[in-house]
Amino acid sequence: MSEVLVVVDHVDGAIRKPTLELLALAKRLGEPSAVLFGGSDVASAATEKLKAFGAEKIYVIDDAEIKGYLVAPKAEALQQLVEKTSPAAVLFVSGYEGKEVAARLAIKIGSGLITDAVDVEDGGVTTQSVFAGNFTVKAKVTHGTPLITVKPNSTSPVEEAGAGAVEEFAVTISDSAKKAQIVASQPRQASGRPELTEAAIVVSGGRGTGGDFTPIEGLADALGAAVGASRAAVDSGWMPHTFQVGQTGKTVSPQLYVANGISGAIQHRAGMQTSKTIVAVNKDEEAPIFELVDFGVVGDLHAVLPAATEQINQRKG
Repeated sequence: MSEVLVVVDHVDGAIRKPTLELLALAKRLGEPSAVLFGGSDVASAATEKLKAFGAEKIYVIDDAEIKGYLVAPKAEALQQLVEKTSPAAVLFVSGYEGKEVAARLAIKIGSGLITDAVDVEDGGVTTQSVFAGNFTVKAKVTHGTPLITVKPNSTSPVEEAGAGAVEEFAVTISDSAKKAQIVASQPRQASGRPELTEAAIVVSGGRGTGGDFTPIEGLADALGAAVGASRAAVDSGWMPHTFQVGQTGKTVSPQLYVANGISGAIQHRAGMQTSKTIVAVNKDEEAPIFELVDFGVVGDLHAVLPAATEQINQRKG
């Protein structure tokens, strides 16, 4: 059985949940092999988790020559690994970096690329939500090694131990790949909430908040959810762009999406309509968002959300 490379998304060796989801999907296509960029300290912290969730092999690529630069060195490193291993497919987390690395790799190895898949079936057939979520399509790479980026929350991780054989893979990075260098970075302040694109529950606010996101944040904290915002809320300066859900923001696919004071314009729907369950709270009973939801509440979010938050906290207690 051919191996399937899974490019690991981690923070200092802490494996992020979407990587564990990719390992589960990789088992449908072949033998999962994790590809970990990092030093020996990172590898020691990450290998046990990767092994526990099914990695048969773990390729460790020392990132001494890679960190401090943008994505080109990673693409070169993966090109060398793909040429050595001839995998059945390469899976990436569908984020800004994952999609760019995958695109560069596709050009380097002359292979087809599928982005933003929400499912991967046996044989490499993927499911995508396209044209602002208006259509669901099946697609398959027919040329070269399939490269697939998968949205977070597309499946559930499966804790089933693999062999976890660690292999250090040495790469050579060209000077041309080091032209774009990171000269400064600033860590994002921790909010204590999950990452928006990875969260199982997202609570979003729009123009109807009037700029007061206190009820949104209160409900999110009660549910252990991430906070999102519509384009109208971001354009008004109420929330930073990093919180925006929609066609020009982030695409989310949580188990539960709660839209509050959001009319439901197509631009916003494109970023959230693959959510498993959608709930909306809006004063306007004719708001387009109600055409999409599983549950709708016609009412003022400033009254509805605090009452819901209070009930949730009481039941938790």
